[in-house]
Amino acid sequence: MNSSAPPLLASSSVGTDGSIQRLSLDFLAYLELERGLSRNTLEAYRSDLLQFGVFLQRRGLEPVKAGHGDLAEFLSELAMGVGERPPVAAATLQRKAACLRSFYRHLRREGLIEHDPTAELRGPPRTKRLPLVLSREEVGMLLNEPKGTEPRALRDRALLEVMYACGLRASEAVGLDLADVDLEEGLLRARGKGSKERIVPVGREAVGALDVYLQRGRPVLVGVKVESRLFVNRRGSGLTRQGLYKIIQGHAGRVGLQDKMSPHTLRHTFATHLLAGGCDLRSLQEMLGHADLATTQVYTHLSAERLKDAYFSAHPRAKQ
Repeated sequence: MNSSAPPLLASSSVGTDGSIQRLSLDFLAYLELERGLSRNTLEAYRSDLLQFGVFLQRRGLEPVKAGHGDLAEFLSELAMGVGERPPVAAATLQRKAACLRSFYRHLRREGLIEHDPTAELRGPPRTKRLPLVLSREEVGMLLNEPKGTEPRALRDRALLEVMYACGLRASEAVGLDLADVDLEEGLLRARGKGSKERIVPVGREAVGALDVYLQRGRPVLVGVKVESRLFVNRRGSGLTRQGLYKIIQGHAGRVGLQDKMSPHTLRHTFATHLLAGGCDLRSLQEMLGHADLATTQVYTHLSAERLKDAYFSAHPRAKQ
């Protein structure tokens, strides 16, 4: 595995012969190199396999000897909570089940097991939750909140405008380099999951906010340093995801939107507003960087809910 890969179970005490460690290393290397999964996904799967390895060790089992009942018991323990550990959320349990299914399919492809013990393994049903979105008025309040000409205010205004204008994930926004933005063409290059790149249009308001930030805000923050990142902190270094969240939550709190904000709120709002404005689903899929159109289709349900709300609150015969 290459040097950019996560430290996979290297310090784990799981198994005296290192079987879970060796199999996990091989599996995660396959996911990174062959399937191009993101580092965040690899880290999550690494953690899941480490936890599974501890479970197997308590039972004196090797991964290749575990059966369907063992895996079902592992997920059941997580769902109910063991000792002082609280029950695991349904979405997390779904991910752990998906990790195990992928892991054992890999073992079977490699000829290490004859039968896949996860063939009938099912996680809990996933509850359908529509993402939170802001109204156009709320977006206006949030984007107008950073006031003044102080460099950080110019940065925050540009950051919020770009995230809403382009539907960026938090990791994509902080990962932007200066070379990724073409203000003359109104385009931006985002690096999404699995290091996949896509080109996204940048609206007029965002271009204007970026131009002011690049002319009067960023040079002051960076000073004499050499920094490639577009958005920087007060010390002139690249902004982190934690720093981005604090910026967004701070401005949201000042306009009374803190309860509606999550790391993805502006991304969800971007998608919903585009669909409401007539954008076709395929174009939206490209702009969001979704590999599967089904992932994008959640926004059609969200738009339908908003349409119903608008209809029943406004139509004179809606309640008859």
